[in-house]
Amino acid sequence: YNRLVAPAIEREIRNALTDRAEEHAIQVFARNLRALLLTPPVRGKVIMGIDPGYRTGCKVAVIDPTGKYLEGTTIYPHEPQRRWNEAKVVIEELIEKHNVDIVAIGNGTASRETEMLVAEVIAELEGEREVVYTIVSEAGASVYSASPVAKKEFPDLEASMRGNISIARRLLDPLSELVKIEPRSLGVGLYQHDVDQNRLAEALDRVVESAVNLVGVDLNTASSSLLKYVSGINSRVAENIVKYREEHGAFRSREELKKVKGLGEHAFVQSAGFLRIPEAENFFDSTAVHPESYEAAEKLLQVLGLTVDEVRRSGHLVRQRIEEKGESLEHLAEVCGVGRETLADIVDSLEKPNRDPRDEMPKPIFRSDVLKIEDLAPGMILKGTVRNVVDFGAFVDIGVKQDGLVHLSKMSKRYIKNPLDVVSVGDVVEVKVLKVDPERGRIALSMVLDD
Repeated sequence: YNRLVAPAIEREIRNALTDRAEEHAIQVFARNLRALLLTPPVRGKVIMGIDPGYRTGCKVAVIDPTGKYLEGTTIYPHEPQRRWNEAKVVIEELIEKHNVDIVAIGNGTASRETEMLVAEVIAELEGEREVVYTIVSEAGASVYSASPVAKKEFPDLEASMRGNISIARRLLDPLSELVKIEPRSLGVGLYQHDVDQNRLAEALDRVVESAVNLVGVDLNTASSSLLKYVSGINSRVAENIVKYREEHGAFRSREELKKVKGLGEHAFVQSAGFLRIPEAENFFDSTAVHPESYEAAEKLLQVLGLTVDEVRRSGHLVRQRIEEKGESLEHLAEVCGVGRETLADIVDSLEKPNRDPRDEMPKPIFRSDVLKIEDLAPGMILKGTVRNVVDFGAFVDIGVKQDGLVHLSKMSKRYIKNPLDVVSVGDVVEVKVLKVDPERGRIALSMVLDD
């Protein structure tokens, strides 16, 4: 027994436990990644990205509301050069020149010092303009900056400037930007280097695919990095779609997709419902209605006595007419020749054609002044953004140099087994400061505010 049986049993139990632990670590990473990918975009703003650094300086880049790079430079406000006032002038000039709305600061080395610099500039800005800043995770930006995708996008820029543009774009449209980076490099995992890398990669790819398809993709602006995650489309076909767009101009209809090399009927059926064309001649091409359901959608509008133009202007009319007529979805589905669930999806898509599920998620916190760890005192109530979730709690960015820790036991009054049942990466939470240790840079927080 001791020589053969006991070691065999121990091996088996250890393997089973390792498998369970690995599966759990992968699940934590997957849930954190999904929350990160579904961070709401910040639309219609001019954004300045700053990638902080000491010796090599801070890279500054400005992008327009479409993500197009406008201008960039390098400033040296910190050690060893300490050209603080000069840096302030450069930032102020760029803000005025391009009408910058938001400054996105990377959360790496020298991040808090750069935050102080930006807060000073904002405080001294003249006129009515309201500029705010936010801290953005720069995990994976350096991986992107050296990648073939980045080199192809910005062949004339140096790697660090490409990484900085990525930081600014992560605020503008996180999903479109983060898909360019291998998910494992995004820094929201738990023991990610200790688990089976193939299993991890498979699980994370599934998460990215599910997030991309949930949100949907604008066929005329999406990069091949984003398109390849759409159901039914692989990397080669994604490249061909972009190539077709470059040669023939914007897609005018979903039907035109069939002209793309390598995209057959089967791939079209799988992908069409997730690809949108906002300015399409056929209104349904701009919605989540699948081409196979166009006939049913037309029939529905006919039964309700609505025109496409009326629905384009006021989507709520569809549900309003259904209620006025007192029709059940079951009966309407029968008339339109589809199942009840399909009809319910059609009604949702027509009611809110531009619905973005990310808009329901917590938005980033914007600030205009800065906090130091010395400013914190036990009992203070602050708002913060969840940066990472691990088994023992969550790390929350409350606007000082170090993220604070909300221990699992301080997340709720009731017993919680898993922090992910309460918070996700990107959530905005209200926390109370419990304890501050400036020497060691540790901050203990609680989400139970009335202790």
